[in-house]
Amino acid sequence: MPGSEALMSVSTPLAVPLDPIARADLAAMAEDAIAKGSKSFAAAAKLFDPETRRSAMMLYAWCRHCDDAIDGQVLGFARRPDSEASRPDERMAKLESETLAALAGKPISDPCFEAIGDVAARHQLPPALLTQHLAGYRMDVDGRRYETITDTLDYCYHVAGVVGVMMSMVMGVREEATLDRASDLGIAFQLTNIARDIVEDARAGRIYLPEEWLAEADLRPGDVVDPRQRPVVALLANRLVDLAEPYYASAFHGLKDLPPRSAWAVATAHGVYREIGLQVKALGASAWDQRVSTGRRQKLRHVTLGAARAAMSRRAAPQARSPDLWTRPRLGDA
Repeated sequence: MPGSEALMSVSTPLAVPLDPIARADLAAMAEDAIAKGSKSFAAAAKLFDPETRRSAMMLYAWCRHCDDAIDGQVLGFARRPDSEASRPDERMAKLESETLAALAGKPISDPCFEAIGDVAARHQLPPALLTQHLAGYRMDVDGRRYETITDTLDYCYHVAGVVGVMMSMVMGVREEATLDRASDLGIAFQLTNIARDIVEDARAGRIYLPEEWLAEADLRPGDVVDPRQRPVVALLANRLVDLAEPYYASAFHGLKDLPPRSAWAVATAHGVYREIGLQVKALGASAWDQRVSTGRRQKLRHVTLGAARAAMSRRAAPQARSPDLWTRPRLGDA
């Protein structure tokens, strides 16, 4: 992808960490934006210790900005005023160049990039991880086709699994086995998102269902938006939800390696997102009559359950990660 060679050449972040006041200001802006654009993440993030929460919010704000820039949206909803004036590939190139500038510590006006430069510097995030995440957006821009479920899982890693890896590093994790579990959770989240948003994504011309699954169901890509095909689409969504389950299960066994409050926050997010998938499955063909989400009461329930789940993970018997799960690329292989 254009710009990736330059980004990969930055062996360590070169930006100088911000002073505490500037960091606090950026974190406050990020928290405000995320509270409006991602209520599920915002609810779970409140459980982190203050310093981890600031970094997590700033990292997530960069991810949110990248996603919105490619989709021409603001916080996942309204159209961006500048989206009609530029093509997706131009917006993609801008994301790459501004991320590179942020990592190199160059002056940059956008607070989202100033934030990611600070997070990368303070937590020593390998630039290759940011490259991998940007490559996920490049897949959307290039209109990548997903022929097999392995192709879909590769996409899930780049747009979400690698975010789990970076979030874990913000929490102080460096062990590869634990980072694999973090990647698994991100992949599970994305499989859930794909199941929930199948119809909406198809209307935007994006089909993440593997073509081999569509062929098995005797569907063409255009059939996904056809209301008459909803029962069949629901069966494919069920397959995605079921596929996410072993990734959620694997992620549970990584909770014990996180600091206690981080484990609580991650376990809460684990429960909230998993419930979304289970709701999609339970609703069947009516799952796309309105967007499936969890309400305030459900989120609060998962805060309590998350504390119990985090505690249970510390008492659970060690379990090897299944070799059948899709495994993230090591940085040397990326």
